[in-house]
Amino acid sequence: MPAIKSLDELKRVREEALQKKQMKAAAGNIQVIVAMGTCGIAAGARDTMKSVLSFIEANNLSGVTVTQTGCIGMCEQEPILQVVIGETPKVVYGKVNAEVVEQIMKQHVQNGMPVKDYVLPI
Repeated sequence: MPAIKSLDELKRVREEALQKKQMKAAAGNIQVIVAMGTCGIAAGARDTMKSVLSFIEANNLSGVTVTQTGCIGMCEQEPILQVVIGETPKVVYGKVNAEVVEQIMKQHVQNGMPVKDYVLPI
């Protein structure tokens, strides 16, 4: 990003950032984030990601954004998956295999109820 050289440019950048934040927080916007650091990949994060994408496709879900991130520093809990729905705080899940993905996608992503057995205390 080029350097901001005026107050008007700063205001424009701020407005753009606020618009992006509002779009992300819009009702119904759901983010599913899979930790894909080397520790996560070694623990099976690729299969976790494939399971999330397969569930979305099989159930024809819309409004769900799937992204990946690097290691979040809890390697012993990998594979790790985070769910953010609108303005609600993110929920972080640990030890997420294909069966757990199905539970999380049905119970949390589709119905808004976190799967307490896999939630990590953050």
